[in-house]
Amino acid sequence: MQLLLVSDLHYALRQLDWLVERAADFDVVVIAGDTLDIASVVPLDAQIVVVLEYLARLRELTTLIVSSGNHDLVGADEHGEQSALWLREAASAGIPTDGASVALGDTLVTVCPWWDGPLGREAVAAQLAGDAAVRPQRWIWVYHWPPAGSPTCWTGRRDYGDGDLGGWIAEHRPDLVLSGHVHQSPFVEDGNWADRVGGAWVLNAGNQRGPVPARIEIDLDRAAATWYSLMGAETADLSAAAAPARTVF
Repeated sequence: MQLLLVSDLHYALRQLDWLVERAADFDVVVIAGDTLDIASVVPLDAQIVVVLEYLARLRELTTLIVSSGNHDLVGADEHGEQSALWLREAASAGIPTDGASVALGDTLVTVCPWWDGPLGREAVAAQLAGDAAVRPQRWIWVYHWPPAGSPTCWTGRRDYGDGDLGGWIAEHRPDLVLSGHVHQSPFVEDGNWADRVGGAWVLNAGNQRGPVPARIEIDLDRAAATWYSLMGAETADLSAAAAPARTVF
């Protein structure tokens, strides 16, 4: 199975165009949050219309999985916590997104939302515990924020990771966690795009400007992941006990 991971596109239309051009080359495309951009001059309502059209086009080309990130939150849900309400329209169109679990052969993909309060956190914890009880041979999480203490969340100045995710990884031991959120980590000294955390591989492609997104191409059959960016290409053996040492800095 060939899987493409991107995140933090932040309404970069040229990068979305590139994704449409390449999507059919992969069995699965994962967008791990922050497809919208709250700092854009384009209003969020207009961004949502355009992004939903892109998602519909991508779904016609391959299996598409989309999680929310902090930039995707647009309003309060029924519990009063901020949520990516617009992704419900994508879900109704058949795109697996926040709260979904997708079976792909011997692989289960759990798609976690960006949670904004205690009820959202409890929902994610329950989602992971429920899927842990039925996990098949391979289990992948899509979770926008990398875990605290990992080089995949190093900004170059500080650790900027999720304080809950590491505990969930230790408890449930997924095989892969596909993340994003921290743009700088693959591009700075002591940062990385790949890490081993509690037996799981955590991957974060980071963010780069231009027409082509930073990305990670994952070959699950060969147990290999390759990060592509303006810095070149780096590959990790996913059957190894640790991420490879980096020599680019």
